[in-house]
Amino acid sequence: MRSDTTSYTWTGPSPRSTQSWLTLGIAVAAAVWALQWSAGGAQLSWGELASGLPQILDFAGRTMPPDWSILGRLWAPAIETIQIAIWGTLLAVVPAVPLSFLAARNLQSNRWAYRITRQGMNIVRSINELILALVFVSAVGLGPFPGVLALALHGAGMLGKFFAEAIEEIDQGPVEALRATGARPLQVIVFAVLPQVITAWIAVVLYRFEVNLRSATVLGMVGAGGLGFELVSSLKLFRYQETATCIIVITVMVIAADAVSNRLRHRIQHNGRHG
Repeated sequence: MRSDTTSYTWTGPSPRSTQSWLTLGIAVAAAVWALQWSAGGAQLSWGELASGLPQILDFAGRTMPPDWSILGRLWAPAIETIQIAIWGTLLAVVPAVPLSFLAARNLQSNRWAYRITRQGMNIVRSINELILALVFVSAVGLGPFPGVLALALHGAGMLGKFFAEAIEEIDQGPVEALRATGARPLQVIVFAVLPQVITAWIAVVLYRFEVNLRSATVLGMVGAGGLGFELVSSLKLFRYQETATCIIVITVMVIAADAVSNRLRHRIQHNGRHG
């Protein structure tokens, strides 16, 4: 009777000389120092965490059992959260598409246009959605609309980056062939670029919708509507059982959106490979 054994091999280059081992040792020491340095700045303290566990357990105990009687009241905020995520995603796609062509190195011959577009998207992505929501709340008032604008602006930078990276990975053969025939830039984009990236783009948009749904539940905390507003209100009024219900509803929504989005992405990618 023979038993199958699995052998594992180190696939990376192994140090072979004294200089290689010295370089590896310096890299490991630098990594350990960086971890210690960042731990000090972050004030990591497992003792404080242990001493705070009773307060965490006390809060968890106050949330039980959840107050299911408010479920009827949460339907409207839940639907509003989904609507915020949908429109935040759609409005992000609109500017992300043209920005991606300007930010794709293989299509953009103007170096300054490429750099300015890339840096502009970096700036937009660096600003958290909560900060953007606060700005838009002060501009257009409370409600779901500032949440939509915050998600759209932040999402434009994120989607633009992902779209541009997908364009940079395409096969340049069809692009060069069309250019050789004298095709205009718009014709090159429509007939050589879009067919190669559309599947990846749709998958990224679906993933961004998942992210926006999670973010939309938080934006309500700054007055941008949705379930986040109900969550914060219950916390401020010390109605922790209502807080638990809000958290459960948010969790169910996110899990459902994740399951549907994953199924759609897999189907789209499967059809793209066999289409």
